[in-house]
Amino acid sequence: MARILVIDDDQAIAELVKINLELLGHHITVAHDGIKGLALAQQNKPDLIVLDVMMPDLDGFTVSQRLRQNPVTNPIPILMLTALGMTKDKVSGFDAGADDYLVKPFEIPELQVRVRALLRRSGGSPDSANLPEILTAGEIILIPENLQAKVQDRVVKLTPTEFEILHCLMQHHGQTVSTGKLLEEVWGYSPDDDVDTIRVHIRHLRTRLETSERKYIKTVYGGGYQLVPEGFIKAHEEAEHSHSEVQPKDI
Repeated sequence: MARILVIDDDQAIAELVKINLELLGHHITVAHDGIKGLALAQQNKPDLIVLDVMMPDLDGFTVSQRLRQNPVTNPIPILMLTALGMTKDKVSGFDAGADDYLVKPFEIPELQVRVRALLRRSGGSPDSANLPEILTAGEIILIPENLQAKVQDRVVKLTPTEFEILHCLMQHHGQTVSTGKLLEEVWGYSPDDDVDTIRVHIRHLRTRLETSERKYIKTVYGGGYQLVPEGFIKAHEEAEHSHSEVQPKDI
């Protein structure tokens, strides 16, 4: 099964997570501070990291940022496990590079489901041994072996979550994909309709794929998102909504 690194200064929580993930057959390593966690992540290259936020010396947001900045640890999916449950905290976590975010106190079955979903998406689980084929749509080519996308002449690296979102949008290109469908297909279970989660990941994906003029992901207000694989000019989208009522801002 998978190799999972748990980084949490609360020894009781770390032991609880360790025991319940070992019940699923996974091999668990524990670090009780961020500095040791970073060292173990680079040394062991685990399949998944479960990361606390509020730790002394080096908090989880900083640890996540450093993991994403390191090419060795960048592809590893991160599940943040924290008592900070406000929307702004979740946004900070996703901005720091987390793939999923679970608020304490949590139910053990929910932890196990989220771990399964992250491992499936990243290839760290036998269920995901068969990677999807190379997928082409318009100016975008999705390369599953190394979680990359080729956009015209540019090759960009994606996180496992960004890869799955783009894969879903490419499979339904030209159609509007609702936030609920994205959450269910990408996260692998049916969570609450967490719009902020989708918005942050879509924003990150846009940053990787798009240029100042060339856009590929349209926001369909009240509906979801639509991939335009041949690309479109930003001014066109603005003109499309210029006569609409005031719409909520998409981030």
